Amino acid sequence: MAATLKVENLSKKYAKVEGAKQVSFEIERGEVFALIGPNGAGKTTTIRMIATLLTPTGGDAFVEGHSVVREPGKVRERITYLPDEAGAYKNMTGRNYLKFMAALFTNDKREQGEAVGRAVEIAALGQRLDDKIASYSRGMIRKLLLARAVMTHPALAMLDEPTSGLDILNALEIRRMIRRLADEEGMSFLISSHNMLEIESLSDRVGIINQGRLLVTGRPDDLKNQFNADNLEEVFERAVEQE
Repeated sequence: MAATLKVENLSKKYAKVEGAKQVSFEIERGEVFALIGPNGAGKTTTIRMIATLLTPTGGDAFVEGHSVVREPGKVRERITYLPDEAGAYKNMTGRNYLKFMAALFTNDKREQGEAVGRAVEIAALGQRLDDKIASYSRGMIRKLLLARAVMTHPALAMLDEPTSGLDILNALEIRRMIRRLADEEGMSFLISSHNMLEIESLSDRVGIINQGRLLVTGRPDDLKNQFNADNLEEVFERAVEQE
């Protein structure tokens, strides 16, 4: 099976530091892959290069065979990116926000309607969709934003800290939503998180990144066995020690 995403020696060098150092990994169709590590480890830099928001200084990445360096337009047609700091227009209702965003993706009214209908189902906010976003809780806004991000059924959805700041129940709902989209619809996910214990229950595979370098990738259980660890936090600790 061809990989949805193939990352080959992707690097980003700033004036004095390297944000990413020859990062390489693949994501298959319907797979949830998480980049985990502390703040400043290089997770967001890597994702933003794949999202064509940053230009790599070395290497390349391919989404369904299209290069982020040479074919950024083709890549953007196949991805969605939801940053941690994303927000919505609070003076709009949730439903009108979804309609507005759908109109940015396509001029076809039928396709717009299908996208909005899909987002309404995924967000599962019921009658609250007709209330202004200003009245939403953080959890409700995050559900709305995730629904917006996936309503066009991208091949690859990239989510930066998708449950950051959410309470336990809202975080659980977001994780279940991601898992269902991967399992039932074959959508691939690249998730960035510093919450290693949370990611352990969500991801098919993880990549541990530190100081811009991808140290190890694998299934959570395999990595725990490899490093004789009880959880991914201990895997991270021991992977760093071996570096």
